[in-house]
Amino acid sequence: MPHFTFSRPVAAIILKTSSVAVFVGMQSFIKLAGVVPAGQIVFFRSFFALIPILILLAWTGELRTAFYTSRPGRHVVRGLVGVSSMMLGFFALTRLPLPEAIMLNYAQPLLVVVISALVLGEVVRIFRWTAVAVGFVGVLIISWPKLTLFTSPDGMGSAEAVGVIAALIAAAISAVALLQVRSLVTTEKSSTVVIWFSLTASAAGLLTLPFGWAPLTGWQVFYLVMSGICGGVAQVLMTEAYRHASVATVAPFEYTSILFGLVAGFLLFGDLPTIHSIVGGVIVVASGLMIIWREQRLGIERAKARKVTPPQ
Repeated sequence: MPHFTFSRPVAAIILKTSSVAVFVGMQSFIKLAGVVPAGQIVFFRSFFALIPILILLAWTGELRTAFYTSRPGRHVVRGLVGVSSMMLGFFALTRLPLPEAIMLNYAQPLLVVVISALVLGEVVRIFRWTAVAVGFVGVLIISWPKLTLFTSPDGMGSAEAVGVIAALIAAAISAVALLQVRSLVTTEKSSTVVIWFSLTASAAGLLTLPFGWAPLTGWQVFYLVMSGICGGVAQVLMTEAYRHASVATVAPFEYTSILFGLVAGFLLFGDLPTIHSIVGGVIVVASGLMIIWREQRLGIERAKARKVTPPQ
């Protein structure tokens, strides 16, 4: 049997692309389960994700220390913010075609820039503001056919319009959660952040039980359990990808989810992309890549500045 060896960047790209494919598999299982309360989906997605995560931590010897933290309150707050985003995202996923749901999620990096500037006071110059503006044009193109359904005389399609709004709010909350993670990882290990989030999300999902979970068929239970396992496996693959290469190298391959989403949407649900979703998706991806490229350039410039600045 031939033996293949890969450079670290190539290994990172393979791992990242694999994680994206498994994440799309997770979303497909959730969609296959049909209309299920969002809190119920969050519980299955988070609780069963613990299986591959705990296996990885045991394998790497980090299981004993993964639960220790000096900032439990921050983890819980980050978890609740993330759960809010997950619930809205899953709600949108059950009401939108899979490709559109995935594309609308790409509003998140655009919103990270906006929140960083308005809330955290980060300096954002004209290049990134232009990229954000272009990206929101793409989001509007994807969303418009669904949002105009609110005005239809018979109300048909209003569920999709609500799904679009839910997806965009989920992206905004997810951007806040990402900024919280950036703060946490300055003092916490990645494994600690992942395990605390999974536990918090599982507990939050379980707490929605009194508000009415749906009775599930055997197939629905299978789909939801698989969504959790896929989510955990994808998280593990993504974590390993970022161990092998920089964010700037790996992040652009997040957009392969559009291709995977189109294939899964067509094969499993008969979803065909509209001209609006294709044009808008291309614009959103282009703006996201512009932001990633600019972040990489700024990182290089800051590193050079630190090297040439004499010690005080």
